[in-house]
Amino acid sequence: MIEVQGLCKSFDGKVVLHDIDAFFEAGKTSLIIGQSGSGKTVFMKCVVGLLQADAGNLSYDGRDFLRLSKREKKNLRKEMGMIFQSAALFDSMTVLENVMFPLNMFSSKTRIEIENRAKFCLDRVNLSEAYLKYPDELSGGMQKRVAIARAIALNPKYLFCDEPNSGLDPKTSLIIDELILDITREYHITTLINTHDMNSVMGIGEKIIFLCEGRKEWEGTKDDVVSSSNKKLNDFIFASDLFKKVRAVETKDGK
Repeated sequence: MIEVQGLCKSFDGKVVLHDIDAFFEAGKTSLIIGQSGSGKTVFMKCVVGLLQADAGNLSYDGRDFLRLSKREKKNLRKEMGMIFQSAALFDSMTVLENVMFPLNMFSSKTRIEIENRAKFCLDRVNLSEAYLKYPDELSGGMQKRVAIARAIALNPKYLFCDEPNSGLDPKTSLIIDELILDITREYHITTLINTHDMNSVMGIGEKIIFLCEGRKEWEGTKDDVVSSSNKKLNDFIFASDLFKKVRAVETKDGK
């Protein structure tokens, strides 16, 4: 569980995040949506600790992140997994070595234990045949699956995904979404996802927070999105082809 209260962030006197409150539960996928410049990337970076918030409170299962010592923050970060917009794999390492990397860095396991754990994670994302391949030998979707395997290698309590479907075709995006949802539920992870993908919103949006101009404009579930009366949210979501089709069907049925 992650709890955010009154989070604020400014750059050079310009307020980017305005007094944001949010609550993210374990075992659920929480999606942060909003147009470019809405503040969602800054918000995630503040939650992860890559940026220091100017004001507010941030707690991880009751631990006050903003007041932890450097050592305590370092230990907490070991409980976090990250999936970047690009897979961010090491080109010079095999798939297996990429997944082993965080284990080598942060665990005290033996070489055999590390290798077995990495293989387990790759098997979990259906990449048992790719252990010895290099990233440039894989498709974009396979690279993202390697990134997921690496993110869960340390058995994280918290998983952060920045545009995980970026650059993927719709079918592969669906596979990645379902994989993230399955892993979140299976390991009871608190998962936050920044996304522009409205298919993801409707597919795995157990909780959705819409940011607009640095403010939390709306909060709900995928079932609430289409029926929302929030104009700013509607202007954002109905700009996508998916929601244009939904609106057209609803208009037709209304007649």
